[in-house]
Amino acid sequence: MRVGIIRRAPKASFSMDVYADGLLRGLKTVRPAWQFIELIPKTSYPNGTSKFSGISKYYERYYQYPSSINRCQADIFHIIDHSDGHILHWLKHAKQPKIVTCHDLVNLVQPENIQNQARIPWISMMAWKFAIGGLVQADHIIAVSKHTAKDVNHLLDIVPEQITVIPNAVEPYFKQLPQTQVIALRQKLDIKPQTFCLLNVGSSHPRKNIMAVLHTLQILRSQNFPAVLLKAGADFSTEQKAFIGAHGLDANIMYLGTPDSSALVEIYNVADVLLAPSLYEGFGMTLLEAMACGTPVVTSNVTSLPDVSGDAGILASPTDIEALSKAVYTLAHQSDYRNLLIQKGLERVKAFTWEKTAEEVATLYESFYEKE
Repeated sequence: MRVGIIRRAPKASFSMDVYADGLLRGLKTVRPAWQFIELIPKTSYPNGTSKFSGISKYYERYYQYPSSINRCQADIFHIIDHSDGHILHWLKHAKQPKIVTCHDLVNLVQPENIQNQARIPWISMMAWKFAIGGLVQADHIIAVSKHTAKDVNHLLDIVPEQITVIPNAVEPYFKQLPQTQVIALRQKLDIKPQTFCLLNVGSSHPRKNIMAVLHTLQILRSQNFPAVLLKAGADFSTEQKAFIGAHGLDANIMYLGTPDSSALVEIYNVADVLLAPSLYEGFGMTLLEAMACGTPVVTSNVTSLPDVSGDAGILASPTDIEALSKAVYTLAHQSDYRNLLIQKGLERVKAFTWEKTAEEVATLYESFYEKE
């Protein structure tokens, strides 16, 4: 079978690169005789923030790249990011089955999310809705979680029979490090042994609910709890920095920038808890990464997060600061319970491998190929 894997431009989306790379690696393992054709947009448009640069990017993404895909000789097409759903408009006359992975529909649920990402939000939203509108022309949708599947069903009016839930997986390099190495890393960061390290990884968009993390830190500090917050990924927003300054939290926060994969593994191991009280997640990859590193998880009881964490994490309402603070406090003072969650997390992540995900995706491909 020849499978056309339709990817985003390199580095256009870190999470989509992780998904595409992991899935392809898994597919090549479980179906070594198949041929996988990676279709990647050219990045010939100029860099920068000029209007010309923006127009060139739209031209490449919405016209040049989609029109070139029609010339690909494949038995099946798989669009790995729902934001490229507009490509289905170009493939509507193609005989090959067309599958799309939908990771989330956050911009429909929380339109304000795009306000913090785009230079001209209304144009970006219009383009995104045009892309999402193409999903109705797909032969099948892969949803990365049950919650995303429900959103696809309710928000796009796509029947459940056309949706299959196939979860993401965690990269194998996320693992527990030896305790001696962890102690050395904490010393390097000048973190005292008695300090309890909270960690948040990812963007600072409103849906990530970073303000709840900061409020939790504030409460813990007011109780003379020796806590420090490690932030990896995007820097704090202007509003978040104002809160930090107003409440004198600077000394309790370490912003670690955007680490590479090996540094991120170290950061997860240094942390005592991942605090991820998101308001909306299509999946929740950081939960798996933390658990694979032996770091307990405190997360939200909404959207996809309960399905990802299972019974290996502490769930709380993302707006209940008292509950979030209590969860952190409990982990710090009940070592047996903390160790139990660590073991449950390590066991849970074993079910989330790219080989397992790829096997389910390959089986889906075969079900359509056999119909041809």
